[in-house]
Amino acid sequence: MSLWSRVANVFRGDRLSRDIDEELRSHLAEAVAQGRDPAEARRSLGPALRLREESRDARLIIWLDSLRADAVFGFRQLMKNKVASAAAILSLALGIGACTGAFRLVDALLLRPLPVTEPQQLYALARTGVDPEGKVGTFDGWAYPDFALMTAQARGQANLIAVSYAQRSDLTYGSDDEMEKAYIQYVSGSMFSNFGLRPAAGRLLTAEDDRTPRAHAVAVLSYDYWNHRFGRDPGVIGRTFHLGNDLYVIVGVGPEPFTGTEPGTIIDVFLPTMMHHAVTHADETWMRTLARIQPGVAMEPLRAKLDATSRAFERDRSRDWRGMSQKEIDEYLNHPLIFEPAAGGESDMQSTYRTSLLALGVLVALVLLIACANVANLMTAQASARAREMALRVSIGAGRGRLVQLVLVESAWLALLAAALGALFAWWSAPFVVGMINPPDNPARLVLPADWRVLGFGLALTVLVMLLFGLAPALRASAVQPVRALKGGEDPHARRRLMRGLIAVQTAFCFLVLFVAGLFVETFHKLSERPTGFDADRVLTLETVARHSQAPVYWDQMTQHLRELPGVESAALASTTLMGGWSWNNSVSVNGAPPNGVLGYFMSVSPGWLATMKIPLIAGRDFRPEDRYPGSALVNETFVKAYFNGVNPVGKSFDMLFDEGRRDHFEVVGVVGDACYRDVHEPTLPQAYYPFTAFDRDGNLQLKAMDHGTFIVRTATANPLALAATLRREIPKTWPEFRVSNVLTQREIDESHTVRERLLARLAFFFGIVALVLAGVGLYGVLDYSVLQRRREVAIRMALGARAGHVARRVTADVLAMVIAGAIAGLALGFASVRYIESLLYQVRPGDPRMLAIPALTIVAAALLAALPPVARAVRTDPAAMLRAE
Repeated sequence: MSLWSRVANVFRGDRLSRDIDEELRSHLAEAVAQGRDPAEARRSLGPALRLREESRDARLIIWLDSLRADAVFGFRQLMKNKVASAAAILSLALGIGACTGAFRLVDALLLRPLPVTEPQQLYALARTGVDPEGKVGTFDGWAYPDFALMTAQARGQANLIAVSYAQRSDLTYGSDDEMEKAYIQYVSGSMFSNFGLRPAAGRLLTAEDDRTPRAHAVAVLSYDYWNHRFGRDPGVIGRTFHLGNDLYVIVGVGPEPFTGTEPGTIIDVFLPTMMHHAVTHADETWMRTLARIQPGVAMEPLRAKLDATSRAFERDRSRDWRGMSQKEIDEYLNHPLIFEPAAGGESDMQSTYRTSLLALGVLVALVLLIACANVANLMTAQASARAREMALRVSIGAGRGRLVQLVLVESAWLALLAAALGALFAWWSAPFVVGMINPPDNPARLVLPADWRVLGFGLALTVLVMLLFGLAPALRASAVQPVRALKGGEDPHARRRLMRGLIAVQTAFCFLVLFVAGLFVETFHKLSERPTGFDADRVLTLETVARHSQAPVYWDQMTQHLRELPGVESAALASTTLMGGWSWNNSVSVNGAPPNGVLGYFMSVSPGWLATMKIPLIAGRDFRPEDRYPGSALVNETFVKAYFNGVNPVGKSFDMLFDEGRRDHFEVVGVVGDACYRDVHEPTLPQAYYPFTAFDRDGNLQLKAMDHGTFIVRTATANPLALAATLRREIPKTWPEFRVSNVLTQREIDESHTVRERLLARLAFFFGIVALVLAGVGLYGVLDYSVLQRRREVAIRMALGARAGHVARRVTADVLAMVIAGAIAGLALGFASVRYIESLLYQVRPGDPRMLAIPALTIVAAALLAALPPVARAVRTDPAAMLRAE
């Protein structure tokens, strides 16, 4: 009989039995037809039952048949205890789904290799050390001339690829009225060929497109952009679009899987690096450098050669750094070059969310372990109730392996059903979490395929979960002693010890989850409540660009026009917004002295900007229309402390120092309150504000024309976005050269700096609640089981005069002791975990009594609530009725 027929017979039980019976009857009929006595014929064939079993075993796979039978029996057991089974499946589904969803995020952002040939050969070039602001870290920005020198040195050993930081830019396919946003990335012309990529349409960029600055204005669209913007129209090849003052021709479409080299951002348009405005600038670091190292090349000699080349470039450039001391220059030049694996690409989102995602993964894993402990307790209690059944199975010949299989198959049903529900939760939760990473105008976009990687992780997790909660009860059930069990003499204390131990584990993990959740929630609260130094309510920011640079008078006239519009309380003009992520810093000299090593931060604003932002003027005056850059300056209090020793600087002067030796002279006309400049996580920086209206640098006293600026509007209405559409139309209508590039409220900008903390606080709080509920359910189950097991003891004690309080203490003492032990262990785990998440915290002291008391009191409250029903049942025991029943 073929293997397939034997497998098929496993699932044809009734039909197979009929076939065997029919075959036996035919043998008997044949013997009778030959003249033999029917009784003698039956005796010669042997016992019918044995014949059936032997024939059945010969026609199927025995172990598969036993597995099928156990699966049917296990499913019936689940249906027999529907409420308990549903609770177990739901708790496991939440844990499995959360873990799988977290894996999808970690895989998409950190683990999944780029869809290129041999991604393991890719490395990112970076430098490590202390930056001019005193921060220790890794810096992956490079100037293109430095990249060109290193490319020449690496020839034959590695192919270096330049990829700019992705930027969201304005481009137009028709008139300026059709301006739209797209993610742009400047890349080496050789990138696509180095990556082994083929076009979906047209052609890709080549090395010829990337040899001469400004020579080849060609573009390649990503497949994703081609799909959602043009509906995969092949006629897009040859179309043109404007980006700034350049006209680009679309020459091709990239392959479908490739969305750029920055996980978290899907690039729309690829351009040659030679079209970037800073491609010849040695002082602008605007791109990353990827290296595809040839097989067999030793990395350390190559790294040393590139390091020496880059140091020589920076040393040559440092001769013009007049604004830095020699010590600062030496420290900067001492940053070693390193190779970082970049098989999965390189992006700011990876560095920002790496620790956050790992912390989230640990939290969901703890929740899953708590759920597994719950189900293990449930299985242990059920095994106790089925001790006689197991003893009978052993008595009629079942081996220990068969009993282990029986219990594990029941566990497999729970795990598989939970995995099915968990898959739905993971399918929904991963995109939901990505949607929460939504800085204004720059939301995260991650590719989250449900492919073999996710499926493999889910299957492995399901098997692991099954073993975690099912193996211990299975081994304990298989070790049953038939004689003792059938006499009712099995020791219940061993099972209670296991269940109480699991309660301690649950409590420890629950305390850890609540403790970490409290740290994240407190961090978000501290950041949200940190004073910014200005009033963000009712403030609308309008980033505006000009088709051609416009004289300051037109910018001033537009500001005045906005002030006169209905619904506008005040308006001003600035180079950018506070906390917009943009920054400009330089060294500062007072009275001709050398810089003190503290960088100053600068921003241009118009008269009335202070009043619009509601930043207090502490001393001196605001800007006047006649003030110019360089000339007048407003400084904040931190600037006064850093450069003027806290003495009122109004009327005094300072110089802003540039690398090329230029010094811009300023007179302080006013002191203003401190305000967050770039990021809410940073301490207050020394800031100076200078007039938006500026002289040309050539010294001819001509005013400088500007091609961009940001109008800051404080509205009279509570919702500033109500005026957004009106203002967006009004600006180009009043002066056709202006176009509004982006509209955001200042509140949106402020909240974008706490996206990570908000995400962690919400998710950690949610999983903290889940962990608490699961731990409470587990505690209730153990106490309820304990009361049922000790009901005779309770009845005797009450018959002898024990009071309700004494009975309650006897019933709960052991379990509550495990809760306390678990809480202490959880506290130790919490303190041990702080160093791993310290970078995610802000002004939070883990040892703060409040941070310790909240999870402790929460667990105590949950334990008391869980203990009430079992204790109430114990103290209501009727001794006489119980003893009569026994």
